[in-house]
Amino acid sequence: MMFSGAPFGQYYPGESIVHRLDPRTKIAVTGALVVVLFFLYRWPGFTVLGAAVLLALLLAGIPLRLLSRSLRSILAIIVFTFVLQLFMTPGPVWWKLGPLTATYAGLRMGMVTAGRLVLLILATSLLTFTTSPIALTDGLEYLLRPLRRLGVPAHEIAMMMSIALRFIPTLLEEVEKIMKAQMARGADFQSGHLIRRARSMVPILVPLFVGAFRRADDLAMAMEARCYRGGEGRTRLRILRMAGPDYATLAATCVLVGVALWLR
Repeated sequence: MMFSGAPFGQYYPGESIVHRLDPRTKIAVTGALVVVLFFLYRWPGFTVLGAAVLLALLLAGIPLRLLSRSLRSILAIIVFTFVLQLFMTPGPVWWKLGPLTATYAGLRMGMVTAGRLVLLILATSLLTFTTSPIALTDGLEYLLRPLRRLGVPAHEIAMMMSIALRFIPTLLEEVEKIMKAQMARGADFQSGHLIRRARSMVPILVPLFVGAFRRADDLAMAMEARCYRGGEGRTRLRILRMAGPDYATLAATCVLVGVALWLR
């Protein structure tokens, strides 16, 4: 399995109304949608949220190929979760496959869980596609700033989250290079039983971790060479300011969440 073009952590530049929203607004809206998703168990609520997310994706102008890659990346998890719910949820029998019994309740829960995962990926992808890593870091730091009174290092946490998000595409690219190098030497990652395939991943994981630690050390040295000492006394090139579209988006999100919860 190759990871070429994986969409994790990617930013898609644009000048749409969604791109121009304050990062704090997009983080708050995404967080609200993610929380509400776990309170929905009926299709009317999913339909309302799904329509809102799709409308936002259309307004942002995100290419369909990027969205399909986002969903393809977790397709195995969606299928596994659906099958698990289908055969493990008790209820009236819908279909039998040898010793396995699929139930109507399992079918319903499987579809709900799959829809929840799809909307979760689309909502979070909309955030990362339309928000640059720097803006995302600034937005997270502003939202975490009240916690500094409790001793929470808001700036450091936001910086770590931004770096982790930025390193995901780099690590996936590194995995692809290592796999190609190992396959050129005769390695086989597809055939054999489960234990053998798990063992075949060792030649990938060892150089991957070594490379990750090396990159982390290089990054730490670069930050120290630039006299990075955390968030104390730092000035900002861009000051975040909420505007009319941000308040309108927050208000629309409150209405959307209320309608979705009413339809649950």
